[in-house]
Amino acid sequence: MTDPIEVSHGQKMDSRDQENLLDRTAQGIISTPMDRPDGPLKVSGTATYADEDHPPGTVFGWLVRATVAKGWVTGFNTGELRDMPGVLAVIRDERMIRNPAQGGAGKAPYQGPAEIFYKGQPVALIVAETFEQARDAALAARPEYLDQSDKATLTPDGAEYETPPEQQQSQGDLDQAMRDAAFSVDVEYSTPSMSHAAMEPHAAVAWWQDGRLTVRGSYQMLHTNAQELADSLGLDIKKVRVLSQYVGGGFGSKLGISHEAVAAAIAAQKLNRPVAVALHRRQVFETTTRRSESRQRVRLACDAQGRMTGVGHEVWVSNLPDESFSEPVTQSTSFTWAGENRVIGHHIGRLNLTAAGSMRAPGEAIGVPVTEAAMDELAEAAGLDPVEFRLRNIPETDPSTGKPFSNHRLADCIRRGAESFGWSRRPKQPGSLRQGEWLIGMGMSAIIRVHMMGPSSARVTLNPDGSALVETDMTDIGTGSYSILTQIAAEMLGLPPDRVTTMLGDSDLPASAGSGGSQGAGSAGSAVMMAAKAVRQKLAERMECDPDEMTLKDGIAIAANRRRGLAEILAGDTLQGTGTIQKGQTYQDTRQASWGAEFCEVAVSSVTGEVQIRRLTGVFAAGRILNAKTARSQCLGGMIFGIGQALLESVQTDPRDGGFVNRDLAEYHVPANLDVPDIEIELLMDDRDAYSNPMQAKGIGELATCGTAGAIVNAIANATGHRFRHFPITLDKVLEKLG
Repeated sequence: MTDPIEVSHGQKMDSRDQENLLDRTAQGIISTPMDRPDGPLKVSGTATYADEDHPPGTVFGWLVRATVAKGWVTGFNTGELRDMPGVLAVIRDERMIRNPAQGGAGKAPYQGPAEIFYKGQPVALIVAETFEQARDAALAARPEYLDQSDKATLTPDGAEYETPPEQQQSQGDLDQAMRDAAFSVDVEYSTPSMSHAAMEPHAAVAWWQDGRLTVRGSYQMLHTNAQELADSLGLDIKKVRVLSQYVGGGFGSKLGISHEAVAAAIAAQKLNRPVAVALHRRQVFETTTRRSESRQRVRLACDAQGRMTGVGHEVWVSNLPDESFSEPVTQSTSFTWAGENRVIGHHIGRLNLTAAGSMRAPGEAIGVPVTEAAMDELAEAAGLDPVEFRLRNIPETDPSTGKPFSNHRLADCIRRGAESFGWSRRPKQPGSLRQGEWLIGMGMSAIIRVHMMGPSSARVTLNPDGSALVETDMTDIGTGSYSILTQIAAEMLGLPPDRVTTMLGDSDLPASAGSGGSQGAGSAGSAVMMAAKAVRQKLAERMECDPDEMTLKDGIAIAANRRRGLAEILAGDTLQGTGTIQKGQTYQDTRQASWGAEFCEVAVSSVTGEVQIRRLTGVFAAGRILNAKTARSQCLGGMIFGIGQALLESVQTDPRDGGFVNRDLAEYHVPANLDVPDIEIELLMDDRDAYSNPMQAKGIGELATCGTAGAIVNAIANATGHRFRHFPITLDKVLEKLG
């Protein structure tokens, strides 16, 4: 076999895309609702997840966790544990980590298991011949402590808050604007801590071969995960490989390398055997990451005509000491609504609780529902319909910087959603529409999520038989990466999708931004597009034409009335294209975001306080939609996520020791089938954003969850005539208001 002919194409987004190539290709597979190539493997149970494929000789590890909230481990019944049946090792290694790495960190998280920062923190790993033996020994572990729990900070009320200067923003004089306003609101809302509750628990299998470590785990960002693992173990990055072909959900909990991977790698090195470490569901809740609780003060002001003159949004969130991440609650507040006087405030409290980290749509998921609820309060004070009030206050440019928007479809989403939903039938007087015991109401919310891109690379190989292979370390956490990357390559090369194979989830493959921040499709997808573009250009050379004069469809190249099959053009050669993408000046010069609007109808029982969601409608604009089916699925999932946030989800901790009270799916309530109504979704298929990337696509994975809870809480207020400012809206809170 001859070596492949290598070609490459890279792009930095320093100027808007004017080529709009995917609107001129001929295969017609892009944007269609193509089925997932990985779907049959997943529904048949043959897709291999992290803990489902053990190399021969694998032994099993179980984490021992702290039972105090703060202090030091001073002793351990190691000898007793080693004498238990099947036990191979009791590992307390300083390289073990306190909590998972934050998303994209690329370096080791806080290390050292001896110092305890929160109840449930892993302090040791027991390894045994069988899973049951390891668990039995771990349950018999008796760490001795220098217990300093009396010095732990376990509730937000007791925390000391930092105010990082770089996270504060102000312009004009908001206090004066509030005094001068014809109408204003100054309200405080709170959201609880929440858990990711992904279907697949965290797990890792580690083995060493010829001095190189391989870890099969459930992770989202393999390029930085490999860096984090290497740094934790003091290894050169070339000696680490991370595999994650299939991930059973992550929602941000698997962005950074976690305890189980580091512990399994250390144990495998010590024992010279493969080691599997899988977390129990309760361990996942207590030792991975959570969404921070928040306290939010919102101040809004407008004139007599309902034109906003002031926006204030100050938040208080928490994390462990020495963690750089804090929930970016105000991320979109700075540019969503007009108003020349503005204050953004961000405060971080240090708590001895499980680390806070990114959870689906960090920032907007809890910030937008609150500001949207306050927008309704101001609209009501001004005597304006909530839809009309929002339409009056959409800014023409980013009000905090003056930058132009790359594109802005919020008004389109609001108008289309209002018409489709039947907003004109909304009760004008809150609490006025009753059907028996049920109070009926409607609410809406604008939906905003910032758009991001990360540097990415990919490889596309066109084989002599006219088939193609796509390779990148991008992951698929249920979002549809296998689908869209296959479609992009198929569209660019003019191939039926069944002639394209996509390989993902291996850190040895070209590095991508990974699955996080809704940047995966735009980043890895653009890299695939660039790699395929390089191959197209080489094919055009062989066709002796300009690439713009060549049409590729169904494995045939057409140019100047000549038709040649790809196999004929290749003549036994293999073309291998490498593509890269990175953000550039367009990200400095424009404000980029995805947009949407959601509308909700609820029925609230005046007898039990139960809230039933009867209808949800969402309209979304996220640039070019790459796969209509997976995009719709992401919106469905996001809206269901928002139902949980509005009505059900709340991590409860014991204020005496910081322990999680509801630490499994029996007690931590997420939406079930009967909680979810028929959901209508419309995607603006004509949307394009030429400043975002060469595909003109933007993030959609997190978009729909940004504001769903706002639409629901606004509908509850319209139904009952009462405002609920502390999420989730549970039965007891409703009954207390209704009397």
